[in-house]
Formats: sequence, structure tokens, C-alpha cells
Amino acid sequence: MTGTTTTSDRDPGPDCGLLSPVRAGTPAEAATSDTAWLQAMLDAEAALARAQAVVGTVPPEAAAAITRAARAERLDLRALALAARETANPVVGLVRALTRAVAEESPDAAAYVHHGSTSQDIFDTGAMLVATRVLRLVHADLERAAAALAVLAARHRDTAMAGRTLALHAVPTTFGLKATGWRRLLLDARDRVAALLDGGLPISLGGAAGTLAGYLETVPHGRGDHAGRLLDAFAVETGLARPPLPWHALRTPVADLAAVLALTTGALGKIAVDVQSLARTEVGEVAEPAVEGRGASSAMPHKRNPVLTTLLRSAALQVPVLAAGLTQCLVCEDERSAGVWHAEWQLLRECLRLAGGAAHTAVELAEGLDVRPGRMRANLDLTGSRIVSERICAALAPTLGKARARDLLTRASADADRTGRTLADLLAGLPEVTAHLTAERISALLDPEQYTGAAGPLVDAELGPR
Repeated sequence: MTGTTTTSDRDPGPDCGLLSPVRAGTPAEAATSDTAWLQAMLDAEAALARAQAVVGTVPPEAAAAITRAARAERLDLRALALAARETANPVVGLVRALTRAVAEESPDAAAYVHHGSTSQDIFDTGAMLVATRVLRLVHADLERAAAALAVLAARHRDTAMAGRTLALHAVPTTFGLKATGWRRLLLDARDRVAALLDGGLPISLGGAAGTLAGYLETVPHGRGDHAGRLLDAFAVETGLARPPLPWHALRTPVADLAAVLALTTGALGKIAVDVQSLARTEVGEVAEPAVEGRGASSAMPHKRNPVLTTLLRSAALQVPVLAAGLTQCLVCEDERSAGVWHAEWQLLRECLRLAGGAAHTAVELAEGLDVRPGRMRANLDLTGSRIVSERICAALAPTLGKARARDLLTRASADADRTGRTLADLLAGLPEVTAHLTAERISALLDPEQYTGAAGPLVDAELGPR
């Protein structure tokens, strides 16, 4: 059509997060952008040159020139992306572009760019650098959100609320115990993130087929332990760990990342669905922090939708699916895969983006959650104390027998539901009950705030001295 321009006619531009708001504008998005990923691969190239200078196979002045030139802003991202279609990976074009950039300053140094290396060494090392940077963000956000939940748990240690099982009132619990459980999930995720960081995600150094042959060919004084010294030097230069073996086709590091990121978003998703359930209009026991304009409906002026928990839940539903794809990539043929390795890239980036964005979002939710004890108490009273019928059963069982007591309370609870009378009134009119319990004792036993079990001590034990 004359005068119209289709999307395909225009430069597609960057992925701005339009369809992934959970990570849009977050530190994790910046840490996983195309520019950040390119810079990580350039960091790997520069670190490799410096490591080779340490072991004597690259002149120090060449390593310095390569390091100075290894800046993402000097390269054309879009051109590298298009060039990758001809080689099935972005490193080949990167090496060419970096070599040209180095040659502008030092033609002699340009000969040492990517010296003896292979694309997968650079890409995988860059991926581990990106992952490390994102995991540090996630770890800090999990700690901060957990700290906020600890404050809520201590404040509401004895705030009674309805415990719900299979969507219905079960027995009373406390909001403090619920918040303590949320915190425990975040600490479990934090500990698994810390284990990856403490153990160190690994460098990748194997050469064309995992033998390091290309790195050994130019060793000036015999091979000796050159490979080991190079691995150690590369690990130092990158800040990553030295793996026991080259892992081109041994994808444990990626599978470990997948598992931890899936668990992290799952933990955040559990908190999200609990908050959404408690924030329902007819429940109203908590609410997301109020921010002007946030959560507005396009059609219903009265609504304030639960934005933060929606973002968390969306991430929790996506990451396990993506993580399954990464785990599947353990099934990798030969010494290098044609397609399996390549399938990991976007899956890994999305897992990092979503987990990082979700952890960042969780901080705001935890620090600003609006807890409403009055509504919790009102909801406890909805069933006229039937929520503690279990306690009356326990009180009557020694004299009536467990089965008889349970049958009596089942019938009394059904009568209360049918007639609208309180359970206390009905029980006070049953001779089987009044023969053993006074009206005052029945009333005391039916107070839901006095039937929260060990909730308080469990909170204390988990939070420790404060």
C-alpha cells in the first residue's frame, strides 16, 4: 500500500521489555542486555590475553592493547548480530571486529587476539561472567526482601488469622508464622545462589575439541604444566573458578544455574500467590504497597490491581519451563553440539532476566506490604468459631471417645452452618457437652486467638535473637 510502512521495513531495534515488564528497567535487565553480553565476551577475550601474557605466550604489551580495545561501545552490535547468521554464533564476528580495533592502535598486537582460542571458550566464559553479575544482584535482593519479612514476622508474631487448606478455613495460624515461612523460602533461595557464587561459576577453556591443543602449540619451552598454569591465570583474570575439565559438552554449570533460578522464582511465586489470595476483595487481609497510578484498570476506575505479585507470578511460571530447556541441553553429543549449545543462550538470558527482575520486585513488595489484622480477626469470626472445632474435639475425646466427639462436632458444625447460630450456642445446648464442659470453658476453647499452637515459638526459633 502506498504511504504505509510495515514493521518488517524498519530496524527492529532493541528488546525493550515491552512483553516482559517483570524485568523492564531493573538492574538485571541492564546486566543481561546485548551490550552487557557483548562486553562480557570482550572481557573474556581481554582476560585470556592477559592470562596468556602471564604464562608467556602473548607479549604483555599486546595483552594491554587488547584489553584497551575490548570495549563494547567500539563495536556495532547490530552488525555482529547479522554476521552471526553466517557462523551460527556471535564470537566469530566479534573476533574480527576486535582484531580491527586492536590493529588501529597496534598492528603487532592484533595477531594475538583470540590466540589459540575457540568461540565456545569465549561465549561460555562471557555467559558465566554475566550470570555471576546477575546472581550478585539476586543475592542482595533476596537478603533485603528476607530482612523485610523478618520485621513483619516479628511484628505479627501473635496476629491470629485463618489458616486455609484446600482453599477453605482450616485452623487458626498467625501472620507471623506465614511471613516466617516466606522468609525461609527466600533464605533457601539465597543460600543456593550463594553456593553458586562461593563455588565460583567456571571459566571455559578447552580449545576446538576440549584438548587445549591450540593454547599449547606456541608454548616456547615445552608443554610442561602450561595448560594448568594457563587455566589458573585465566581464572584469576576473570574472577571465575577453574573447572576440573573443559566443559564444552559437559553442561553442568548451565544446569546448575537453571535449577537455582527456577527455585528462586518458585519461592517468589509462592509468596506472590499467597499475597494475591489474601488481597482478594472479600478477604482483604493484606494489600500491596499503594503507589499512585499503579494497578489502574483500563476499564474499571475503582480497581487497583495487584501489579507486583502479578509480575512475580509471571516470572515463577516462566522460569521453570525455560530451566527445563536448559537442563535438557545436558544431552549434548560429541565434543561440541550442533544446536544444543546454541539453544541455551536465549533460555539462559531469559532465566537470568526474569529471576533478577522478580527478586528486585520482591523487595518492594516485602518492604511495603500492608498487613490488616482487623480483617484477619473478622475473617476468623466468619464461621462462628467453627474454625476451632478441632479443639473442642480434643477436649471431649478423653471422656466421650475420639470418634464420638468428632461425630458430635461434625453434626454441631453442620447445624451451625445451616441455622446461622454460633457453635458456642449449639454446644451449650447439648447435654453430652455440658456434662463435661461449662459454658465459660466452651467459650474459652472456641477463642481462635488462643488456638495457634506453637506458631509464636516457631517464629522465635526461626528469627533467632533480635
